[in-house]
Amino acid sequence: MAAMRTFLLLGLASALALGCGDDGTSTPVDGGGGGMDSTIRVDSGGGVDGTVMRRDANVMPGDCFEVVFGPITVPSGQERTQCVVKLLGNTDPIHVNHIENDLGTSSHHMILYRVADTTEQPDPFDCSPFRETLNPASGSPLVISQTEHDTLDLRPGVGFALDANQMVRMEMHYINTTPAEVTLETTSRVCPMPEADFMYAADFLFVGTPDIDIPPRASHTVGPRYFPIPAEYADAQFFAITGHEHHWGTGVNVWTATSASDPGTLVYDPEPFLWDEPETVYHDPPFRVPAGGGFKFECEWFNDSGSSVGFGESANDEMCFFWAYYFPGVGSKVCFQTDQAGGTTGCCPGHFACGFLL
Repeated sequence: MAAMRTFLLLGLASALALGCGDDGTSTPVDGGGGGMDSTIRVDSGGGVDGTVMRRDANVMPGDCFEVVFGPITVPSGQERTQCVVKLLGNTDPIHVNHIENDLGTSSHHMILYRVADTTEQPDPFDCSPFRETLNPASGSPLVISQTEHDTLDLRPGVGFALDANQMVRMEMHYINTTPAEVTLETTSRVCPMPEADFMYAADFLFVGTPDIDIPPRASHTVGPRYFPIPAEYADAQFFAITGHEHHWGTGVNVWTATSASDPGTLVYDPEPFLWDEPETVYHDPPFRVPAGGGFKFECEWFNDSGSSVGFGESANDEMCFFWAYYFPGVGSKVCFQTDQAGGTTGCCPGHFACGFLL
């Protein structure tokens, strides 16, 4: 038990690390009325078919709300995770079904949370990654962005529920790999839907493994690993999915399956997989996990360095995760599968290790 606790405390705390930034502002801006285009990949129902199509994003007339982080100066070689906490600026309760993110240079990840904080913290402060996912009483993530320009469109009628005068937390993990200092500024634009159109609350499920040990100058694969989803997700309809690795990553594949022995149905297989611009695959219609089943997932890397690479939060370490957006929402969880310490699966909140992480 002690070995398991040590593993989960160190492994999960670093594994779930994604990061935060600087001096943010939060002001409403005109959302316009003409909609926006976004390029997406659509599943027609029988597995990912690779079709690329255009559609109008779910942007409705009305006000959007803009959260700005920065600008800050990032010295050469610096890697850091920082956060700001801001009032979103909405005076009434809203449901959000469109979020646009511009991460700027040197950003590794950005996470935007709805939080229960009561005091703004507009200046950047060092923060623990993914804290609000582990403790839903504090809040929960709305979106995770890994690309310089990123758009999340929820299904028609589906939205994230935000309270009036909602507080949000922007978490930035940034790294400057250039020889000169850079200026980093990140913007997240949160757009509500007409309340008359709202039908279902959205949430997301985050799944992965810390079992990573990649030899030098070698290709390496972990998986497929099987994760049985918790019973409360039996009715979940998953409509978008994104994979996550660091710079040695060459592929993430995800299947739904009835059991560990079931080959499963492929629901995520970008070709090529770009670790720094990982594709979000949208499913129309949404898919469900088979009754009593779960997800199988696999990660691939090529380690071109002279040293072994393991699991960790730094961009110089590696990760193997995916997250899937779904409705109707029953809460967001961070889940894991590991063969270490005899093997286990679990989710936070709800697993014995979560108490050591909060």
